[in-house]
Amino acid sequence: MIARLTGKLLETTADTCVLDVQGVGYLVHISGKAIQMLGPVGGHVALMTELQVREDAMTLYGFANAAERDAFRALTGVQGVGGRVALAILTVMSPDELAAAVSTGDQARVAQANGVGPKLASRIVNELAGKLGDPAVAAAGGANAPKGSLAADAVAALTGLGFKPAPAQKAVAEAQRELEDDASLDALVRAALKKVGK
Repeated sequence: MIARLTGKLLETTADTCVLDVQGVGYLVHISGKAIQMLGPVGGHVALMTELQVREDAMTLYGFANAAERDAFRALTGVQGVGGRVALAILTVMSPDELAAAVSTGDQARVAQANGVGPKLASRIVNELAGKLGDPAVAAAGGANAPKGSLAADAVAALTGLGFKPAPAQKAVAEAQRELEDDASLDALVRAALKKVGK
């Protein structure tokens, strides 16, 4: 398994790059977001990688960071999502944005990627629910909410009352958007309770 490559960037296309690693050129498929982070041709690049071996091909996928790689792995675990479709999704949204879309059931957002129709978007959202990142981060719309944050505490309160995690996260995210930034936990939970039953 090739887990990481470090070398000189030789060329890029819309969805690939070639890295020279001690005289060996590796063709790596990467997302549009990762390509933007590579820098100029000739520069030094480090990519986390995932090697997929099939009967007819060995394909190397590259990622700017561990979060993108982990999102790729989760996506390719969904039936009907291959490496290229997973990269297309990661081109239109970051791992945090994907987690937020899955958490709130936003199938339309996932379907914005090339090669993702409504049925596949629905399958992705349903199968990845609760499997991507910190639910509190996703519920907050991808913001870097620390553990123990107001959103996490509110979601925990709702799940403690018997609500399922996905609807609880969605309700908390909606309530947070409506309330003031300095709202108390009590106010956030009350506002979320009004939404979770809808």
